[in-house]
Amino acid sequence: MKALSVCVDTASPVPPYEQVRIQIADLIIGGHLVEDDRLPTVRQLAADLGLATGTVARTYRELESAGLVRSRRGAGTRVAPGHAPAPESGLVQAARTFVTTGRRLGADDAQLLAAVRVALSAPPEK
Repeated sequence: MKALSVCVDTASPVPPYEQVRIQIADLIIGGHLVEDDRLPTVRQLAADLGLATGTVARTYRELESAGLVRSRRGAGTRVAPGHAPAPESGLVQAARTFVTTGRRLGADDAQLLAAVRVALSAPPEK
């Protein structure tokens, strides 16, 4: 089981389950967690983050609904196959370019993610 670098900002307006869901999804999609990697148990992650077990259980249910993880009694929660981009895909290269440019402009992680969310919510270009 890989250690997760996940944290919760109690001052954020984003609910804790959503903060954790986003971070785990990012770890999976970014290739830091790969197929069959085991996630901590609900109880363990809840204790590590100082959250209620129901909060983490909701996070895992949301991730399972999205097809990013699969849970089985006795086998735990594991990363589902087929979600990490190939290391040299065009999408990863574009993301690296965006992050590099953003860093040169002085942006931190939160600002970079906010910019992506704005871009995702804009109408598609024709």
